[in-house]
Order: sequence, then structure tokens, then C-alpha cells
Amino acid sequence: MKLYYSPGTCSLSPHIALLESGLPFTTERVDIRGKKTAAGADYLKINSKGAVPALELDDGAVLTEGAAITQYIADARPESGLAPPAGTFERYHLIEILNYIASEVHKSFSPLFNPKASADWKASAIAALRTKFDWLNGFLGAKSYLLGDTFTIADAYLFTVLRWTTKCSIDLGQWPALAAYEARVGARPKVQEAIKAEE
Repeated sequence: MKLYYSPGTCSLSPHIALLESGLPFTTERVDIRGKKTAAGADYLKINSKGAVPALELDDGAVLTEGAAITQYIADARPESGLAPPAGTFERYHLIEILNYIASEVHKSFSPLFNPKASADWKASAIAALRTKFDWLNGFLGAKSYLLGDTFTIADAYLFTVLRWTTKCSIDLGQWPALAAYEARVGARPKVQEAIKAEE
């Protein structure tokens, strides 16, 4: 398999999942603005959406959207424990939190990276993120990970977007459970390996 990624983006999440799973894979960096891969290929021919991540499978099929890619990875190596078994309530709980991260947390960062966004729009986005972080802080409580004691693909995703708070001058220290969680996930060896590989 080949993961198409770009540093500083949400492609870090499936990169972490791949390393945690132990599945064999390669990576190729993508210039998101120029829509070219490091090898010079037209990225739009790989992913017509033009965004990362994209996972090219051994048979040439391409899967996009981080939450879908990470579930594919988890199901390809179920013994990794990266996702509860399909059909269980716990799996639907995982899907629930993945959707929350994607639609509520991840997308709330978008105006903060948009050079055309007004100051009011950015302030509104930060206010929205604060509300999301309030909820996540309470949801985490004393748990080690989002679903309890086991690291899952949801943790890879939330950690990835929480890293953006530094770039956006948001101090996670206001949410102690969330700050401790980011540090705990960030200390995992495979998480460190993914970060170093992309930087």
C-alpha cells in the first residue's frame, strides 16, 4: 500500500494507524498547492478531490477520506486493536467519535488556515473550537484514550487535529484532560515515528 501525505495535515492520522498496525506500506509526499506528488505525478489523477490523505491499495484501488482509510487499516489488521470488531456497539461508538472529530473539530479549524478568512470568522471558529474542547475534556475525563484504555484510530485522528492548536495559538492547558491526552498520545513510539517521517 502507498499513503499519499502532506506534512502538517490530517494525513498524519492514517500514517500513525499504519505504523501502529504493523502493515507494510510506503509513503509519497504531495504538494497540495501544486497537486503534484514527489515523483512528479499529477495528484488529481490519484485523488480527484486534490486533498490528502489517499491510500493506494496493492491492486491499484484508491481510498480517500481519513476516517474511511483508518477503518480500512484497522480491519486489515484486526489483532492490532485499532478498532472494535465490526457490528459491535463499540464499533458504532468509534464511528460516532470519528464523525464528531471530522465534522465538528477538524472542520472548525478550516477558517484558521484560510488566508482569506476575516478576523471575525477566525474568532468565531476559535469560539466554536473552545466549545468542542470543553466537551472533549469532559468526555475524556480520567480515561487514557477516547474509548477507554485502548488506543484506537480515533485517537490517531484527534491527536492529529489537536497538534494544530499550537499553530493557531490555542493553549490546550485550559483543558487539562485534553492536554494530558495529547502528551500521552504524542509519547507513543509509533506516533513519534510518524511525526519524524513526515517532518
